[in-house]
Amino acid sequence: MRDIAGRAGLSLGSAYYYFKSKEAIVGAYYDYVQHEHLTRSRETFATAKDLRERLRAALHAKIDIMQDDRRLLRALFRYGGDPDHALSWFGPATRHQRQMSIDVFAETLVGERLPDDVRDVAPTLLWTLHMGILLFFLYDSSPQQRRTRTLIDAAVDFAVDMRRLVTSPLLRPVRRRVLGILRDAGLLPAPDAAHA
Repeated sequence: MRDIAGRAGLSLGSAYYYFKSKEAIVGAYYDYVQHEHLTRSRETFATAKDLRERLRAALHAKIDIMQDDRRLLRALFRYGGDPDHALSWFGPATRHQRQMSIDVFAETLVGERLPDDVRDVAPTLLWTLHMGILLFFLYDSSPQQRRTRTLIDAAVDFAVDMRRLVTSPLLRPVRRRVLGILRDAGLLPAPDAAHA
């Protein structure tokens, strides 16, 4: 808290005037990251020629935004797995920021021809991929996190190439079964919720 106040040019007491708690400061940080991610991604989406380029831009943009915040993110990591904590990435308190992030991935799919069931769940699945990449990024000790950048490019290539297989009409029964399992486990929204 003292470091944050100092970087903002405020006394510790003044920081608490603007933010009632440490959680409020981190919530504002989460909001900033999501708004910045959406803004930067949209700038690239306007000129991107295909899904591969849009998805690559979205994932790299998130790393660009958080590049200097890895120490903070590591400290916050302990709250990520506790859904009852206000700072958990998976809890109800961060639902709005999580949805903003998922919306970025929904925008990567605009204009893509996808079956409805895939279109409904693909943004959440891409968000999940991005969370895995962020976890890798936190512990990537390579210069400028080059290994994370390489992982992003490989993951994007794999995801885009898998699209052909996943959307195949021949695999529709398998796809329905897998999506049903994920929905029953609460990992994906019910079809009605996705359309809403």
